[in-house]
Amino acid sequence: MILDEKLRWFGFWLLDSLKGKQIRTYYDQIQRAWQEGTSIRETEERIRALIAHAVKTTEFYKDYPEDIELTDLPVVNKDTFRQNYEKFLSTTYKDAPDNRVMCTSGSTGTPLRMIQNRDKIRHNTAGGIFLGAAAGYYIGMKEAFIRVWVNNVKKSKFQLFQENLIMMDSSRMDEQALERMFRVIEKKKVKCLVGYSSALGELSNYIQKTGKDCSRCKVKAIIPISETMPEPVRRTLEKQFDCPVRAWYSNEENGIMGLQNEDNEGYRIDTETYYYEILKMDSDEPAEPGELGRIVITDLFNYAFPILRYDNGDTAVATRKEKNGRYRLYLDELYGRRSDLIYDCEGKAVTPYIITNNLWDIEGVKQYRFIQEDVKDYTIWLNGDPQKMNQEEILGRIRPYLGEEARIRVELVDEIPVLASGKRKYIENRCEKYKNQTGFCG
Repeated sequence: MILDEKLRWFGFWLLDSLKGKQIRTYYDQIQRAWQEGTSIRETEERIRALIAHAVKTTEFYKDYPEDIELTDLPVVNKDTFRQNYEKFLSTTYKDAPDNRVMCTSGSTGTPLRMIQNRDKIRHNTAGGIFLGAAAGYYIGMKEAFIRVWVNNVKKSKFQLFQENLIMMDSSRMDEQALERMFRVIEKKKVKCLVGYSSALGELSNYIQKTGKDCSRCKVKAIIPISETMPEPVRRTLEKQFDCPVRAWYSNEENGIMGLQNEDNEGYRIDTETYYYEILKMDSDEPAEPGELGRIVITDLFNYAFPILRYDNGDTAVATRKEKNGRYRLYLDELYGRRSDLIYDCEGKAVTPYIITNNLWDIEGVKQYRFIQEDVKDYTIWLNGDPQKMNQEEILGRIRPYLGEEARIRVELVDEIPVLASGKRKYIENRCEKYKNQTGFCG
């Protein structure tokens, strides 16, 4: 790390120390658990305390006994949260001024607002810093974040300076945009690339196609987010930038929950912060060892909106290792985080997040699916309240990314069909021309 980066790293911890070392305490706990495993006894105590809190302070759990076992509580999902939103809010934290509201982009076609209390926020910060460092990124490093920067997530100039961050917009991924992206990475001496897997894959394809020389780049870590990155793309990026590529397993409603292993495609979960169950695909019984099952999450630190047994729509094959009263959890296989690429009228690939990030806050929309039917023909399936949906606003947000010649048809449907994984596919490319294109994930 150069002097400027070191000052930012030590400056952050100095400020935290002046505030009582609240984040550092959690950081040290997560670090110890990563090295030695998480205490089974302490995890059980945290689960019992969270259940008791939920029973005493939320409408949804009020009729359950405080000492009920976790496995006797119902499994919930995003639709459960949306349909019973007020019932999940804790009366203790509901109006706390230091709460934070997180808005999911709706990768399954179902956007959601999630409230987090101050202690959960601190724990999220500590977990993000630790799992970033484990992947090779330290706060203070020059970072480029590749995503669709819609208004609700854009950062101010002061925030960019404070975080040593460069916003890279992945709304368009044509050759000119990729050239500018590569030039900034090289000239600004970017140390860490964080971004959508599909966008990083397009950058890798561009480097490969044009024969760009990455030897002058200073990238030390690449962290894909939001989608599964195919292993060939991951290994190509590692060779191109001569650095590790390790994805975070994360979502907006919980935070960063795990880190991809260095030598395989599996993940290790932050068991100090989250308790995972892997349940059978067709029932709420535990999956057998080695069996593909549904990921069900209990967030041990969100007391403002207790998340107990949350089926997030992903599936995995998991291994739990116990020793001396401590345990580790590995996701040997993880599914459900790959999306299709779509193309504009000129045949240029565009990230699917131009859809999700522009539809997440449209009033009246419950679920959606965006389908590319042909080179210039697209369909949007919308499920929700037709009286509240502003179809012109929807088309106005999306059309600029596809081109003025785009023919976009809106169809109102009663339900978006679910996949075998339990997720609703939000992007689908049916265009025969693109089905064999590099990067297409069917």
